[in-house]
Amino acid sequence: MLQAEISKDMVVEFRIERTRDARHGDFACNAAMVLAKAARMRPRDLAARIIEQLPTDEPSIAKVEIAGPGFINVFLTQQAYRAVIGDILTAQAAYGRSQVGAGQSVMIEFVSANPTGPLHVGHGRGAAYGAALANLLTAAGFNVHKEYYVNDAGRQMDILAVSVWLRYLELCGETVAFPSNAYQGDYVWDIAASLHREHGEALRQSANTVFKDIPADVDQGGDKELHIDALIERSQQLLGDASYRLVFQRALDVILEDIRHDLEQFGVVYEAWFSESSLSDTRAMDQLKAAGHTYMQDGALWFRSSAFGDEKDRVLVRENGQFTYFASDIAYHLNKLERGFDHLINIWGADHHGYVARVKAAMMALGADAERLTVLLVQFATLYRGKERLQMSTRSGEFVTLRELREEVGRDAARFFYIQRKSEQHLNFDLELAKSNSKNNPVYYIQYAHTRIAGVFRALSETNFVWHHDKARLERLESKYEQAVLVTLSRYPEVIEMAAETYEPHQLTYYLHDLAEVFHTFYDAPGHKVLIEDDELRNARLSLMAAVQQVLRNGLTIIGVSAPEVM
Repeated sequence: MLQAEISKDMVVEFRIERTRDARHGDFACNAAMVLAKAARMRPRDLAARIIEQLPTDEPSIAKVEIAGPGFINVFLTQQAYRAVIGDILTAQAAYGRSQVGAGQSVMIEFVSANPTGPLHVGHGRGAAYGAALANLLTAAGFNVHKEYYVNDAGRQMDILAVSVWLRYLELCGETVAFPSNAYQGDYVWDIAASLHREHGEALRQSANTVFKDIPADVDQGGDKELHIDALIERSQQLLGDASYRLVFQRALDVILEDIRHDLEQFGVVYEAWFSESSLSDTRAMDQLKAAGHTYMQDGALWFRSSAFGDEKDRVLVRENGQFTYFASDIAYHLNKLERGFDHLINIWGADHHGYVARVKAAMMALGADAERLTVLLVQFATLYRGKERLQMSTRSGEFVTLRELREEVGRDAARFFYIQRKSEQHLNFDLELAKSNSKNNPVYYIQYAHTRIAGVFRALSETNFVWHHDKARLERLESKYEQAVLVTLSRYPEVIEMAAETYEPHQLTYYLHDLAEVFHTFYDAPGHKVLIEDDELRNARLSLMAAVQQVLRNGLTIIGVSAPEVM
């Protein structure tokens, strides 16, 4: 997308895009049609005038034609495409990087799963998408800060603490009716066992004392929410502040460390882990109150979010004096804004789509430009083992962890498969395909292209031949297969910029597959042997292959996938 200034008050945008049909040239521009009205000329006449102003001695342009209602079609020379090889081999790892985001800071917050259990395969998609997007934006010149928001306060963490303490009581010999709404995974037992080993029975209370006069659970005809909330209050009373905090903190520390380790093993590393408990909800509330954006009703404090585009007003402080999750979200976004980032990106699960309008409403009420915030929604992946759909409920404990997925299919396949579709599209994760060594497995197909090239250079070292790129006669690359590789290589910088601007790393996976495909086709085509006696053609083809290998490596690195030398 380019701009042209017609006058001080008028700027128009026009496009220069690759054509889909080579018969229409390599690039097409709609400038004449866009500018025709302002120029008071017919589009085709204006196109002719524009072409007249183009340099006639440009070695990269073969010809320029007018097509249709006024498109300007540009045909490039083969010399222009062959020059891409030198660009790649000179820039190496920097090839494809740009400065479209230079000087702009971006904060990406992603995953941010409640530390109430291990990460499951649903969280993995947000992790892979967020990390790949951060790498893309970095390649496009943005200054990127990655952050995990740790929800270490609130009701869910209290439910976890109670779950751990009740399992601890069972290890002490107490007979406990474990709540239906508690966390039930094996990891809860493990945390409880560590408490029992270290503290013996110092935290023990009798089950009768714990459950006396507690409202009935759902299996007894009661309300599971009232049941668990009463148990939270009872555990806090019986344990006291210090002992309850000990249980709470142990559960948090163990699970958070497990999450951190899982993400690091998955290739996801953050600049910061931001604690919810470190926030001051009252400061954000005070600002909203002072600006007249809150009111009291039925004993609760409400935010007039409907005045800023939300569908209804939202509660900030409940009747019992507890802050809502939304209040914490407002405080966190105020903190983000005050840290001075130019742009904020939140990557949330698709089930959080209803939160977007209210968070933007809060930003506007705090005096910030809501356009500084972009919320990207990620559909959770559905995992299948054969025809069986696997459950992923953290509360019930019946879930497949991200660690288990990584150990089964490998980090590379998991990272690639997670981002090969648009983030907002549903994803069925095919375990069997991810583990297969076939061309139908896209990550294997792409990595195999890289290893084939590495194999050629290993074979070269065992011959008397020496690769001299500076002596390569690149004009010898004249077959249609070699031309297809050159054209595809030239697209890489454009793909990086477009994928970064649209927040779509899946575009890069498609590109890498296209590059691998044209390479394999070239390599397998009759008459395209590389290590041949013809010095000029051998050097030219080795240079071409080295360029392909470099671009494959650059792209795979961005999406967090390895580029193996041997498979």
